[in-house]
Amino acid sequence: MQTNHSAQPDASKVVFEQQIEGYFLDKAPFQIPAHIKEAIVKYAPWINLVLMFFLLPALLVVLGIGTLLAPAGFLGGIGSGFTYMLTIGLSVVALALRILALPGLFSRKRSGWVFTYYGDLINIVLNIISFSLFGLLFDLIFLFVLFQVRSYYK
Repeated sequence: MQTNHSAQPDASKVVFEQQIEGYFLDKAPFQIPAHIKEAIVKYAPWINLVLMFFLLPALLVVLGIGTLLAPAGFLGGIGSGFTYMLTIGLSVVALALRILALPGLFSRKRSGWVFTYYGDLINIVLNIISFSLFGLLFDLIFLFVLFQVRSYYK
């Protein structure tokens, strides 16, 4: 008895990757030229590293103030307090994923792409929770670029 393996999802794909790749690759209004993709893959890890280095002190201040003000977040009700704590927690997870992605991005490994992909998915959830239309638009553009350069990561 033979089974049709082509109908089964690719096991190497991560969560939602197979469902959304068509929108960012096949149905995209345009494709990024190869020389620009190469530049993105080459310089993006360095830009990420520099931005993380300069933003780390600001992040520590925000987390410190956020922790200090966490009880006050619940004064607006359990819903606003929960949303506030969820936003802080997911922001830390997204940052951790971006940090974990750096070695893989520098060596052009798929694991770096996957960590970056998950970090962006978490940012999309954060933007939906906080009703940030600009942030959501930015993350969708970032996801488009991420899928455009996916083939460079093995």
